[in-house]
Amino acid sequence: MSTPRLQLSGITKRYPSVVANSDVSLTVLPGETHAVLGENGAGKSTLMKIIYGSVKPDEGTVTFNGQVVHIKNPQEARALGISMVFQHFSLFDTITVAENVWLGLSKTLSLLEVTRSIETKAAEYGLDIDPQRPVHTLSVGEMQRVEIIRALLTNPQLLILDEPTSVLTPQAVEKLFVVLKKLASEGCSILYISHKLHEIRELCNACTVLRGGKVTGVCNPAHESNASLSRLMIGAEPPQLTHRPQDPGPSVLRVSNLTLAREDQFGVDLDAISFEVRAGEVVGIAGVSGNGQKELLTALSGEDVRAAPGSVRMGRIDVTGLHPGRRRKLGLFFVPEERLGRGAVPTLSLAHNLLLTRQETIAYPRFLGGWIRVRQLQAQAAGIIARFNVKAGGPNSMARSLSGGNLQKFIVGREIDASPKLFIVSQPTWGVDVGAAAQIRSEILALRNAGCAVLVVSEELDELFEVCDRLHVIARGQLSPSVPTAQATVETIGEWMSGLWDRAVQAHLAQMSDAADDAVEVVHA
Repeated sequence: MSTPRLQLSGITKRYPSVVANSDVSLTVLPGETHAVLGENGAGKSTLMKIIYGSVKPDEGTVTFNGQVVHIKNPQEARALGISMVFQHFSLFDTITVAENVWLGLSKTLSLLEVTRSIETKAAEYGLDIDPQRPVHTLSVGEMQRVEIIRALLTNPQLLILDEPTSVLTPQAVEKLFVVLKKLASEGCSILYISHKLHEIRELCNACTVLRGGKVTGVCNPAHESNASLSRLMIGAEPPQLTHRPQDPGPSVLRVSNLTLAREDQFGVDLDAISFEVRAGEVVGIAGVSGNGQKELLTALSGEDVRAAPGSVRMGRIDVTGLHPGRRRKLGLFFVPEERLGRGAVPTLSLAHNLLLTRQETIAYPRFLGGWIRVRQLQAQAAGIIARFNVKAGGPNSMARSLSGGNLQKFIVGREIDASPKLFIVSQPTWGVDVGAAAQIRSEILALRNAGCAVLVVSEELDELFEVCDRLHVIARGQLSPSVPTAQATVETIGEWMSGLWDRAVQAHLAQMSDAADDAVEVVHA
């Protein structure tokens, strides 16, 4: 047996309200791709941060290449040969991609050398990114590419990936897997956290399962099914969704010829976008990150009101110039892709984060004579925590204290609980476990069945096919025609994500024309 690349023995980490890790032991061999599987709040991210030096364990030992190590910070981890791609990115918004990457590398390299290395790695691994772009202009998917490239540039012996494919397209995931398999064949060990069970079964050759901060099983995922992995992780198989057909009602959201110049040089111009969402239907928008999703969503939410009058309507009301608060009064509730910062204020409690987006809702009054109804506010937050099974210390827990998946559940639950007329959600199940993902998708379908109009923007094609009635694709700021989900295929949508729908539409129109000609010939005959 070769010396393990990494060995954890008896790792325990306690916080005031929770034991994140309890007597965890784990062994990773050289060249092994080892999955760490568990539901949201199981302690996976805390364990990875301990390995990377971001968190200090209360008990236990860490052994790297046969030597006991006490990693005090990420810089020491990188010096040992450990790199990590976080689920929540550690990038400085105000500087460029190249400058962010440069900060984590040896200072013997010049910025120009780092820039060239980024371009080379990006081309080699199909992770398209411009090193000169300021980070604040990037979409979430583009930020993730930066993190992956930064980790690869360190030539790691152990690479930790926390939900690396959550905002990547299927094509990009395939390219990433080629990279990871190549790294593993060269002796690099990989610790891989993902809630996508099919990815774990395809990529990993070992798996440690955590539940409630404890190790509950070790297996070879290649010998397991999605169902058996689900049972190991959450104790049961996720419930099957019921997507019954129904006739949609009147138009709730109508976007007409929405043309909007980008606000910064690295943004995307929106070009004559038109679509509608009717009551009682779910419309999905697929696309590679950075193709105009951010610009479209800010125009729909009311954060960007520069569009021409009449571009965005809710029912008969032109809302193009209305800000988010006014749109909420009309029944539009919105979940952005960025959890911390836009979806929630990190340093505020869950209850006060609820207050920020619900104070204008008549059904849930918060103010009486200038005073906040604290008990009512906390009770409502506690209700959302219970309904969506959010693992938190209660309504007074700070948003930043939650795991990524649990914070996502709270934010989605907060907006669904408002009983919206129009629900717009970006990346609804990013980073949540299979059970929670099934619940969120079920709640989206329940909204739709109750007559709500739902718009889902996601890079998870499986998710879009599961919950949507119709699909669009956005590419380079343009929107494809809609296609009924029942008539769409993953291959077609993947092709459209490259902006190739014109050819498909023309072929469809030609087919319809041929059918019409045949019908005319039959009539004449």
